[in-house]
Amino acid sequence: MHINLVQNKNFKLFKTLSKVAQDKGVSLYVVGGYVRDLLLERVTPTDIDFVTESSGISLAESAALELLGSAHKVSVFKTYGTAMFRYQNLDLEFVGARKESYTKTSRNPQVQVGTLEDDQLRRDFTINAMAISLNTETFGDLIDPFAGMDDLQNKLIRTPSNPLQTFTDDPLRMMRAVRFACTLDFTLDPKAVESIKQESNRLTIVSKERIMTEFNKIMQSDKPSRGLKLLDTCKLLDLILPELTALKGVEEVEGLTHKDNFYHTLEVLDNISVQTSNLWLRWSALLHDVGKAPTKKFVEGTGWTFHGHEYLGSKMVKTIFQRLKLPLGNDLKYVQKMVRLSSRPIALVTDDTSDSALRRMLFDAGEDLEDLFTLCKADITTKNAKKQKHFKKNFDYVAEKIRLVEQKDHLRNFQPPVSGEEIMRLFNLSPGREVGILKEKIKESILEGTIGNSREEALGLLMKLAQDLGLSPQH
Repeated sequence: MHINLVQNKNFKLFKTLSKVAQDKGVSLYVVGGYVRDLLLERVTPTDIDFVTESSGISLAESAALELLGSAHKVSVFKTYGTAMFRYQNLDLEFVGARKESYTKTSRNPQVQVGTLEDDQLRRDFTINAMAISLNTETFGDLIDPFAGMDDLQNKLIRTPSNPLQTFTDDPLRMMRAVRFACTLDFTLDPKAVESIKQESNRLTIVSKERIMTEFNKIMQSDKPSRGLKLLDTCKLLDLILPELTALKGVEEVEGLTHKDNFYHTLEVLDNISVQTSNLWLRWSALLHDVGKAPTKKFVEGTGWTFHGHEYLGSKMVKTIFQRLKLPLGNDLKYVQKMVRLSSRPIALVTDDTSDSALRRMLFDAGEDLEDLFTLCKADITTKNAKKQKHFKKNFDYVAEKIRLVEQKDHLRNFQPPVSGEEIMRLFNLSPGREVGILKEKIKESILEGTIGNSREEALGLLMKLAQDLGLSPQH
């Protein structure tokens, strides 16, 4: 099969590199994801991989000299015989064709010089093992020894060699198999599924960072539940997120059941993914009910309860993020906040909800209030259209009540009108308990509506509170 590269936006680049390779008397091929995405007519790539049956490092240096006028910007990785440089917003990577062999304890291969077919055989999936020749006489020819083109047309993820060996050699490929099946909406070859099940425990030798890179690509797909269900089928999800798989199943006592919170969670995740590409809001949806497994209880006369699951869930989020090597800064705090507040808005639906409760909701949610409502609406998974409409109407009702209170009290991203530093300066205090008490009482008074959210009223209350504590302002 021949690929017409003339209309390709990188045609001039390919012709230039073809001439560089010809002048050096070496072969050159485009390989991997670029070829796959070109054939699928997918998004514009940000990187292109090239293979030569010679030295990838030497070819990269010659290419950089031709394209950039200097070889100094080439990054060299001698262990794997690879080199790369940046050209016109593209990362160009060059590698010498190679064979690979692995040990049981590592996914880092031992490398030997090989042919183009050896190099294609070492790749993870047939759809990533195709090459396009940039050699003068065969320029544009597709080299597809493992029927990757057929697999593209049949929407199938399949390995070029024995899948058991593929996943034993490099267990990260198990995650990549699921990721490609999910992001491309392809089917994972049944033989590959069985091999992953058999080798699933090999995932433990892979770093959490590499696993999470693949997991987050699944999370950022159009329909993440596809990937999560496949991870579960392949016995990988329990190794990554046992807190999530613990939500599986339905129990019945005295004829009363609860919903399967695992599949409910996947629905919520898909719902929110239609509304947002915010990775951490999607994570909030994934973990919003994670506290339900440890808090599940059957109460006579009441039925199934999950009392305090939001609070426990928010604490579990930190443990999960630490274990999975996910960010422990603002992203963690954001997900914890979303999980902790996930049930709050619906509790404010009643007409007699106090302004104080609404103020506290505003204060606690801060700038993330809209995201919280997006999560709450995604949490509506009933198939009953009438109920769905009713629940959404309730959230809109709460949102309007909060808007009116915010308009009146200006509490969004609330900061007390009098800071701790000012209190210390006014009363010549050092940081300590008294400053904290004064700050907290001012905040509580504003949230309760005892005083307005103004500097004048806050200072008036501060002077009274200080007097009660026997403090005198410094003049």
